[in-house]
Amino acid sequence: MKNLASLNKYFVKYKWRLLLGLLFVTVSNLFAVISPVVVRNTLDKVYNSIGTYQKLTDPHLISTMESDIFKLVLWNGLLLLGLALLRGVFMFFMRQTIIVMSRLIEYDQKNEIYDHYQQLDTQFFKTHFTGDLMNRVAEDVSRVRMYTGPSLMYAVNLTVLCVMCIWGMLRVNPMLTLYVVAPLPLLAICIYIVNSIIFRKSEKIQAQLSGLTTTAQESYSGIRVIKSFVQENNMLRFFNNTSQEYRKSAINLSLTEAIYFPSMNLFIGLSMLSTVMIGGYLAIQGKITAGNIAEFVIYINLLMFPISSIGWVASMTQRAGASQKRIDEFLHTEPLIKTPEHPVAAPLQGNIHFDHVEFTYPHTGIRALKGFELDIKAGEKVAIIGKTGSGKSTIAQLLLRMYDAQHGQVLLGGHSIKEYELKKMRAQIAYAPQEAYLFSDTVFNNIRFGKSDATEAEVKEAARLADLEKDIATLAQGYETVIGERGVMLSGGQKQRMVLARALLKNSKILLMDESLSAVDTQTEQTILQNLQGYLKDKTTIVITHRIFTSWNFDKILVLDDGAIAEQGTHAQLMQLNGRYAALYRHQTA
Repeated sequence: MKNLASLNKYFVKYKWRLLLGLLFVTVSNLFAVISPVVVRNTLDKVYNSIGTYQKLTDPHLISTMESDIFKLVLWNGLLLLGLALLRGVFMFFMRQTIIVMSRLIEYDQKNEIYDHYQQLDTQFFKTHFTGDLMNRVAEDVSRVRMYTGPSLMYAVNLTVLCVMCIWGMLRVNPMLTLYVVAPLPLLAICIYIVNSIIFRKSEKIQAQLSGLTTTAQESYSGIRVIKSFVQENNMLRFFNNTSQEYRKSAINLSLTEAIYFPSMNLFIGLSMLSTVMIGGYLAIQGKITAGNIAEFVIYINLLMFPISSIGWVASMTQRAGASQKRIDEFLHTEPLIKTPEHPVAAPLQGNIHFDHVEFTYPHTGIRALKGFELDIKAGEKVAIIGKTGSGKSTIAQLLLRMYDAQHGQVLLGGHSIKEYELKKMRAQIAYAPQEAYLFSDTVFNNIRFGKSDATEAEVKEAARLADLEKDIATLAQGYETVIGERGVMLSGGQKQRMVLARALLKNSKILLMDESLSAVDTQTEQTILQNLQGYLKDKTTIVITHRIFTSWNFDKILVLDDGAIAEQGTHAQLMQLNGRYAALYRHQTA
């Protein structure tokens, strides 16, 4: 299958393990096909010896003949035992090379997918479900591993064993061999028809499993909302309906796969019947011996398990092909936001300029900014105020280059934001979003997330600036307290302040605060703003808010409305203008 061709790079990477595995497969099967020859020789010699034995009358010769027959059977029995042991040893080596290789490929592939996910832009994650992303890196990769490991191993084993067994049978009698292998083409046709059906059903099942995973993930994440609105039964009913559809498809696929094994037994039974009937007839004619019939029976028994695994191997290969196709869909998705080939090396100094920027969200068609103009000098403090949906947060998204403007450009330090190396540029901007995302880790590690080499003193100073120290002191283990998934142990205000402390720890030249104090009470807000007065002295600061910070003397205040600047100036200028800002100020301070 062409989708599985993308795995060739891994086979090249682990070529020595693969080649050793193929060698061990060959050697183990070599010991297997020697056994029928030993059995044939033993039976023929015993048969001939018995004919002579029955004609003997001398007790001494009879005793000698019995001893010779016993030794013949004993030594050949020990030889068969030795061949079985050697085959087992090399089968162990075969699994240790090929199966371990598949685990290494699984490890590499998961890392590749995860790394690619992190390179994709925000637009990608807006249009794809988390459950689907998780399913492709877990379930789909596991199905591919079944192909690179067990399926590959059994397929190679079947090929090598078939060649050796058929060659061994041809040496005995080509005509008998033809009758024995005649059912195999019918088997191949059956496999081809069933596999085409399995492939179509596998793709459908994987898509349904992604939907099921997404439903479960959203339910777990929103469990508090579900409980507060008493929607447990409705969500259970919805999940049950989705699960029922998946179950029906999975059972349907299992019924299709169930055709394989009865087919295997039928064709193997026909081969065995042909061996006994036609082999017996040829033995009567003296063209083959009784040992040859036993040899053929053992050959067929050797082929029984590999041939019966054809269905399983084909099924796993089809499923792996469907899964690899889904994986490739994401791996071949190019991020819209990229670092240029020759990025600007200059560090950011804090100068920001929006030059007639227009932006429309591609996934919704909402026009967020219209001809937006803004010039910020290094070290200035700017407040951006506006109602919900006015385009405030879009400014932060464009500055972090989560999106690119469709018209106009954003300049940092006189250079277009598109000219900078993406990671280095973002590393020089501290961002405190309204949505406080925290990890299921300790308080200390969550704050240090923005600066992994930060010292304990730096982390505590960032917590002090965010007025978080007194809250941390009340936790059972202080900074080493694990706060649970998404910080479930903390209040909304504590989460926001922890995210703010994370941003402050970076100590960047540019600080973006996007509604980062919206869940904080007025007294705590004033404490934080006072703490930040000295910290932000030489930093370019953009505060996006729907509330007015009366304790800060902003160099510039923008009032946004429907993606455009409705008013602009200092606090005194806007109060004198007596427009929207003045009305909001009077309403807030009343």
